[in-house]
Amino acid sequence: MRNLPSALAGHLAGEATTLCRCWSLTRRDGAVLGFTDHDRDLAFDGILFQARSGLEAAEATAELGFATGGGEVLGAFAASGLSEAELSRGLYDDARVSLWLVNWSDLGQRVLLETGFVGEIKRSDSNFSAEVRGLGKAFDEERGGLYTASCSADLGDARCGAAANLSYATVATTDSRLTMTAPNLASFSDGLYAGGKLTFIGGGNLGFSAEVKSHRNADGAVTIELWQAAPRPIETGDSFSVSVGCDKSFATCQSKFGNATNFRGFPHLPGNDFIIGGVRSSDPGAGPFDGGSLFR
Repeated sequence: MRNLPSALAGHLAGEATTLCRCWSLTRRDGAVLGFTDHDRDLAFDGILFQARSGLEAAEATAELGFATGGGEVLGAFAASGLSEAELSRGLYDDARVSLWLVNWSDLGQRVLLETGFVGEIKRSDSNFSAEVRGLGKAFDEERGGLYTASCSADLGDARCGAAANLSYATVATTDSRLTMTAPNLASFSDGLYAGGKLTFIGGGNLGFSAEVKSHRNADGAVTIELWQAAPRPIETGDSFSVSVGCDKSFATCQSKFGNATNFRGFPHLPGNDFIIGGVRSSDPGAGPFDGGSLFR
């Protein structure tokens, strides 16, 4: 049940209406964008809602209880002012969305219909469609810690405590998307940076970060491949930093970083194989899980 302002309710009760919809979108970096399906720009609450966006709203749903409702917004990159590079950099991931019903002939007559978050974004050619998820989506997110054999911290953060060990290099050759060579890293062993984070500190992809898929050093010929394609073409001479990789295992934490004291996992938890393996009737006390110490 939504209570409408009396002026807007009176307008809706009339024989003709002058209504449109307006969206405000707050990105992860704090930038606020406004869009409207009206044929001219509108402004209220300090936000300019641009008509040139060409955005179009699809069907919206509402759910009872804690189920997640939502809808979809369609548009074109060039028309809306959105760029594929900004989408690829994740600036619109989980962005906050507000949807208003507005009387464009009297902007004081408006009502906030829904607030939510940007969900999945699909791209095709020059078009995009963005899923809008309701506030109930927060109840679908996992919270708290999990008991896992691998470490739950990220290398270099406060919970880890180990140094990220950044190295700096420049791109010598590249396929412009995922793979590059960097002779500056020739002194480091093969595979050292696999699983690490590469961040561009120069060039068209400034600030973009991606996980390293593979790091190969064959007789000084160093090749790095990323899991995620850069939003803009990687170019020769682009500078970047890259951290040493960590697979979050206890053995790696202990041998590679000497940081076993801060390991944030549970490496000695029995796995699924032990649980479904059963007890051997001939010698139920045999095996590593007999109740004794694992370190004797």
